[in-house]
Amino acid sequence: DCTPRYCYADPYEGGKQAIAEAYRNLSAVGATPLATTDCMNFGNPQRPEIMGQFVGCIEGMAEACLALDMPIVSGNVSLYNETKNEDGTGSAILPTPAIGGIGLLKDWRKAVGIGFRNKGEAIFLIGESRGHLGQSIWLREIWGQEDGPPPPVNLHEELNAGFIVRTLIDAGAVSAVHDISDGGIAVAVAEMAMSGGIGAEVIAIENLIPEGWWFGEDQARYIVSVSDPKAAERIMGDDVLGCRHYRQIGTTGGQALKLGTASILLTDLSASHEGFFPKLMA
Repeated sequence: DCTPRYCYADPYEGGKQAIAEAYRNLSAVGATPLATTDCMNFGNPQRPEIMGQFVGCIEGMAEACLALDMPIVSGNVSLYNETKNEDGTGSAILPTPAIGGIGLLKDWRKAVGIGFRNKGEAIFLIGESRGHLGQSIWLREIWGQEDGPPPPVNLHEELNAGFIVRTLIDAGAVSAVHDISDGGIAVAVAEMAMSGGIGAEVIAIENLIPEGWWFGEDQARYIVSVSDPKAAERIMGDDVLGCRHYRQIGTTGGQALKLGTASILLTDLSASHEGFFPKLMA
């Protein structure tokens, strides 16, 4: 896991986010996160700005590793990843501290995937949405801009949300789980629908602008589908577990993905998604 554009905009927050996303991906299948390995890919460290990226990412990673109890047990470093321009200046790759995570799944039969498994299930959002669009895929693809700070990483929220998700999975209360990262809620739900071959209808909320709700890349969030909402809410609402932000945002079913007033058939969505690379290579 790593989001290089986050690391370029703010190495410290980007380093934290790389560890946090590895933590989320492990939690999303039901595994207890244990440790990480890294591959630190950067430009020429003799340039002060590159060394600054390197130091900032390491400091952010260190804070996240301590907070999430995921020590780095191995790794490697790849430096001087640059192309020398005609004027003698270097054009470096984006700072890329790639993170691999390992966790323990005590009973593999309880593991869940991202694909919706049944029609008529409730879709819940776990975690708080603030509509952060800085350095988002939406901003880059729609407006052609890579501006603003990356989303801040609250490690306490990451810890709590991950624990809630693992508890839900262990209790058999969820049938599908996906962490929210690039592209926000819209992309996460689309991937769940395409993976399971089951459509969904998701509502918009009123306290955020539509772009922020659908495409904001706030951290410490998951989408889950549940067959028994009351049972899931009893777990999420347990004061001891500490999940302050959760809400039902939709239901599964049909052959289309409906996001607010917009709708697209799964066949069209899958054709666009899966056909991109073959078209590019052709």
